[in-house]
Amino acid sequence: MNNSVTNTARLLGAGLRALLVLTVVCGVLYPLAVTGVAQALFHSKANGSEITLDGKVVGSSLIGQQGYGLDYFQPRPANGLGENSVNTQYKLILSGATNRSGDNAELIAWVKEAKAKVVKDNSTVDYKVRPSQVPADAVTSSGSGLDPDISPAYADLQVHRVAERNGLPVDRVRKLVDQHTEGRTLGFMGEPRVNVLELNTALKDLTKG
Repeated sequence: MNNSVTNTARLLGAGLRALLVLTVVCGVLYPLAVTGVAQALFHSKANGSEITLDGKVVGSSLIGQQGYGLDYFQPRPANGLGENSVNTQYKLILSGATNRSGDNAELIAWVKEAKAKVVKDNSTVDYKVRPSQVPADAVTSSGSGLDPDISPAYADLQVHRVAERNGLPVDRVRKLVDQHTEGRTLGFMGEPRVNVLELNTALKDLTKG
């Protein structure tokens, strides 16, 4: 009987010591080490890839924003986004895709309407956009509805409109787009892209100067 109690006490003690050690290692030391390395080597990414303007955070380079005026570069459409209707205590935007097939009548109508709007909005007195110039990302949503990037072709399509509305030379705005165009990741993954928030932040700085 005494041996049984002793063995049980010994096992409980070993279990508690293991629990304490693992709690300290996995719950304290490891998170602190990972956080320290992330802050030291990847400070911007570890803090949400925030973009600032005039000392204030205006967004994250990882999340697309809607609602830009025509003075600025426009992002991809976001037809898949929805609003929270369950917990109305918070104003939330729900990420998602439209889930329409390629031959869906509603999707086709959206694309045609979006293409007509892109042509109209980006045509200026000296520059007329042709429907054939409109790239796919200008008229279709991404899978999340929160794509922060557009293609260089869509950015270039908007150059004349942005230049005209801001009183800037077309070449200067096109150079700004070129400066914010990123190539394929590691040279072979993905497609060239332009981050809309970063580009618009740089544009705002340019117009202030």
